[in-house]
Amino acid sequence: MARKVDVAIIGAGSAGVTALYTLLRAKKSVVLINSGPEGTTCARVGCMPSKALIETASLYHNRGRQEMFGLRGTEHLSVDGPAVMARVRAIRDQLVGGFITRTHKHLDETQFIDGHAKILAPDCVEVNGEKITCDAILIATGSAPILPPPFRALGDALLTTDTLFEEPDLPKSLAVVGLGVIGCEIGQAMGRLGVEVHGFDAAPVIAGIKDPVVAEAAAEWLGRDMAITTGTLVEPRREADGSVTIQAGEKSVTVERVLASIGRRPNIDGLGLENLGVALDDHGMPAYDPETLQIGDLPVYFTGDVNADRPLLHEAKDEGKIAALNIIAGTRTAFRRRVPLGVAFTAPQIATVGAGFDTLDPEVTAVGKASAQNNGRSKVKAELAGMIRIYADKSSLKLLGATLAISDGEHMAHWLALAIEQGMTIDACLETPFYHPVLEETLQDALMDCLANSGHKLPHPPGLTPV
Repeated sequence: MARKVDVAIIGAGSAGVTALYTLLRAKKSVVLINSGPEGTTCARVGCMPSKALIETASLYHNRGRQEMFGLRGTEHLSVDGPAVMARVRAIRDQLVGGFITRTHKHLDETQFIDGHAKILAPDCVEVNGEKITCDAILIATGSAPILPPPFRALGDALLTTDTLFEEPDLPKSLAVVGLGVIGCEIGQAMGRLGVEVHGFDAAPVIAGIKDPVVAEAAAEWLGRDMAITTGTLVEPRREADGSVTIQAGEKSVTVERVLASIGRRPNIDGLGLENLGVALDDHGMPAYDPETLQIGDLPVYFTGDVNADRPLLHEAKDEGKIAALNIIAGTRTAFRRRVPLGVAFTAPQIATVGAGFDTLDPEVTAVGKASAQNNGRSKVKAELAGMIRIYADKSSLKLLGATLAISDGEHMAHWLALAIEQGMTIDACLETPFYHPVLEETLQDALMDCLANSGHKLPHPPGLTPV
């Protein structure tokens, strides 16, 4: 006889475990099924180990700037590659271990199953030969690196973010194929640690930047730490000595290792989505409602990276919670999603907030721009590579979005996300006090420029409101 539970959760990452906690608080009976390594993509192979590497790279890179500050002797610093990678793994293991411990603390031995789940019907899954019936299924199986056949043929010369941090040492040379957020972060960090890095992307821009002005500047700035080639496909070839030659148009380079950061694909192989009785697209994916996470009218929910919509940790946690709340309530409730926010922890940091530049009508959009070169704090820090572009509706002055490439842009991006979430206008944003000297004064300059370009004439100086 099949075991019966209220909810079967497939996948123990950010979305699945957030849903688990929500369901357990509501006293729902659950089973959590996980195939492969435990821990979130973020903590295990994504944002956290990469940030540990970036932090080390930043410290080492700054040795070259010390002379201008009157500091001497930094030329004696060197990189201990094995120690660098060991620290990255230690931090990763601590974070992953904590996540796993917290997860299992809430489960008994019958509620967690290590195995590959297959959906047999909208109310039944099978794992390790056991059938489990349920009132609802929550799919949170995550994603895996995309590896076209020419890259798989590279053997042990090929790295992905799933394998990079297991390397015992830094490579002497590295080709980064795919300059999205993670490719830019890893490529620049490796370059700053003394690795010869060549970055390639088929797109004409890096980090997926939609604003052409910021995209051009960001490519120039990151190009100081690695060679960047965009707008061309690459052909990798394994050489007899184990190295890899990358052919990109007329450019050819030979490197020790290749990092494939082309993107990630949903983990749906063998999941049994075809047994749900709904149409699947050419990629085997079902349609679902992004505001409820429900697949059609079925008691089945599609959450986290597996749905390939918003592959970010905070979004995955939201989706797990939304799906769980709908399961608990037994009714379909749509939840408004958060303001889009993305950050690349490069130097300078690249951030996008709200509406993308490519989605806006230039006829009705005011754009404001400011450069870090005009900011006093940036001059003191000797970090002059940076700019902010802000977008607002010309008529209402409502803040719509922004693209940043600037030091500490992560903090300004959060401020802007809150302003957009609250429906603030440019003049309302300028009522915020901007202390001196801070990097945020560049944000103030961009807001002022946006106001000037809107054609609006305020009755009083921006930031001053009569009482």
